[in-house]
Amino acid sequence: MCELLGMNANVPTDICFSFSGLIKRSKSRGGHKDGWGVAFYEGKGVRNFLEPKPALDSQLAQLVKLYPIKSKIVISHIRKANCGKISLANTHPFVRELWGLNWVFAHNGQIKSVKKRKLQSFKPIGETDSEHAFCWILDQLCLEFSYTPPADKRLHQRLSVLIKDLANIGTFNVLLSNSRDLFAHCSTHLWWL
Repeated sequence: MCELLGMNANVPTDICFSFSGLIKRSKSRGGHKDGWGVAFYEGKGVRNFLEPKPALDSQLAQLVKLYPIKSKIVISHIRKANCGKISLANTHPFVRELWGLNWVFAHNGQIKSVKKRKLQSFKPIGETDSEHAFCWILDQLCLEFSYTPPADKRLHQRLSVLIKDLANIGTFNVLLSNSRDLFAHCSTHLWWL
C-alpha cells in the first residue's frame, strides 16, 4: 500500500525532517517506488510537486527535502501502484478546484468498485480508483451544496458521511484539504515500525 504524510499547523512550518523520513521509505518496506508527491498550501494557492519514480532517485524530491517551504497544511504521498500504470497522471496528491478553493487529495488503499459510481462535473485524468473517489466526493459536494460552499460544520458532516461510504467498499485511508482544513480518515489499523 501507499504511504501518506499530512501536516496541519497553526503557523507556517516546513516538513523537511518528516519528508526526509518519508522518501527513504520509497525503497524500503515493500518498495514504494512508483511515484511520490507533496502539496504545500500557501493561502488558497497550492504548490504540488509530483514525479512517477522513486523519491530516493528524484532530484526534485531532494530539492523539496532541502528547501524549507513553509505551510500550514501539507499532504504528501509515496506510491506503491496497485491500480493504474506508473505515470504522472496517476501520481498523488491530486488537485481540483471547487468553490474557488484548491482541494488536495491523497489515498492509501483499494476501492475497486468505486469506478461503478457515475461522475458528473469532475473527471479523473488518470486511471486510479483513488482519483475516481476524489472526483466522486467533489461531485457529491456539488450536488449537495450547489454553487455555495456550506458552513464548516455542514461541510464536515457531509464529508464524514461520504468518506465512511467509501470506506465501506474498500480500504480508504485518506488525506483531504480545501486550504482551510485538513481531513484525515483511516479505515485500517496502520502503524509504523
